Amino acid sequence: MKRRLAVLFVLIAVAGSIFYLNKFSTTDNHPILISGNTMGTSYHLKIVPTPDSLIDRQQLNAQITARLDDIDHKMSTYKTDSDLSRFNRQSAGNWVNISSETYFVIQAGQKISQLSDGAFDITVGKLVNLWGFGPTINATLVPDPATIQQLQSNIGYQKLELQEQPPALLKHSEQVYIDLSAIAKGYAVDAVTLVLEQNNIDNYMVEIGGEIRTHGHKNVNQPWIIGVESPVTTERAVQKVLHLGTAAMATSGDYRNYFEHEGKRFSHTIDPRNGYPIGHKLASVTVIADSCMEADALATALMVLGPERGMQFAEDNTIAAFMIIKQGNGFAERQSHAFAPFFQR
Repeated sequence: MKRRLAVLFVLIAVAGSIFYLNKFSTTDNHPILISGNTMGTSYHLKIVPTPDSLIDRQQLNAQITARLDDIDHKMSTYKTDSDLSRFNRQSAGNWVNISSETYFVIQAGQKISQLSDGAFDITVGKLVNLWGFGPTINATLVPDPATIQQLQSNIGYQKLELQEQPPALLKHSEQVYIDLSAIAKGYAVDAVTLVLEQNNIDNYMVEIGGEIRTHGHKNVNQPWIIGVESPVTTERAVQKVLHLGTAAMATSGDYRNYFEHEGKRFSHTIDPRNGYPIGHKLASVTVIADSCMEADALATALMVLGPERGMQFAEDNTIAAFMIIKQGNGFAERQSHAFAPFFQR
């Protein structure tokens, strides 16, 4: 559904020193930096050890890699033997067994679909592919309207049925194709933080593809300082600075992944309710929530809803949301009441 980017001040500050800092042992109480690639994007961790920490960096790195590989193997639309790929190949009316973990993420996605009246919808995969933003290649930039309408009318979260025991899925339309790209990365962030906590690590920042979760503090008992990226396409700049303690954050935007055709920009964020890329003035939205999985999905829902309906949805559901809205040659900012505590003081 979307690819998202959020600039992290902590990463900006240490980007040129990652290799150098990694040479320190934990006995020196220097930050431990771990990074790699997963789910078609990159990940970065910053861990602040306590004086009595006993962290085996190599072992921890192996645990994190194994955990991310397992999630990717279950929830990827690019891997042919994943839970999703097996389900997406199956015909309508047949139950497909899946892992309990994939079930958990899909169930969470369905709940947010219901809450947002379909603004968030994991069955939108074939529309994403049709517009050329998925694993398949679209030969034409702008699909035929009749094809869009036919496909859109045959998808929807209501056409997906879940069975808890044993975990299984059933589609009621051949066009249902699950894409978890707007929720799985957030879930992966949550999963990595659990690995850290199982290793008795209290102070950390985890980022996967722009989705972030922090806990505790960085150096000298200071909060984690996170920058929300400005939605300009010509440079990387910070729009707003946030102070996070223990929180999860996700950002969705239309300013990095798009194409232009005959002078019109087409965003990678597809509105499941009409089958077309969003066309409103909302450039990006950041959501802070208890879990990164929830923040990830809600950011997409708000991005689809747009600035007016999205902000009303955030206020009605006490969602901490920050919006950057296109206004003339610049941008305007709006935030929900629940977001105010996270601004820099």
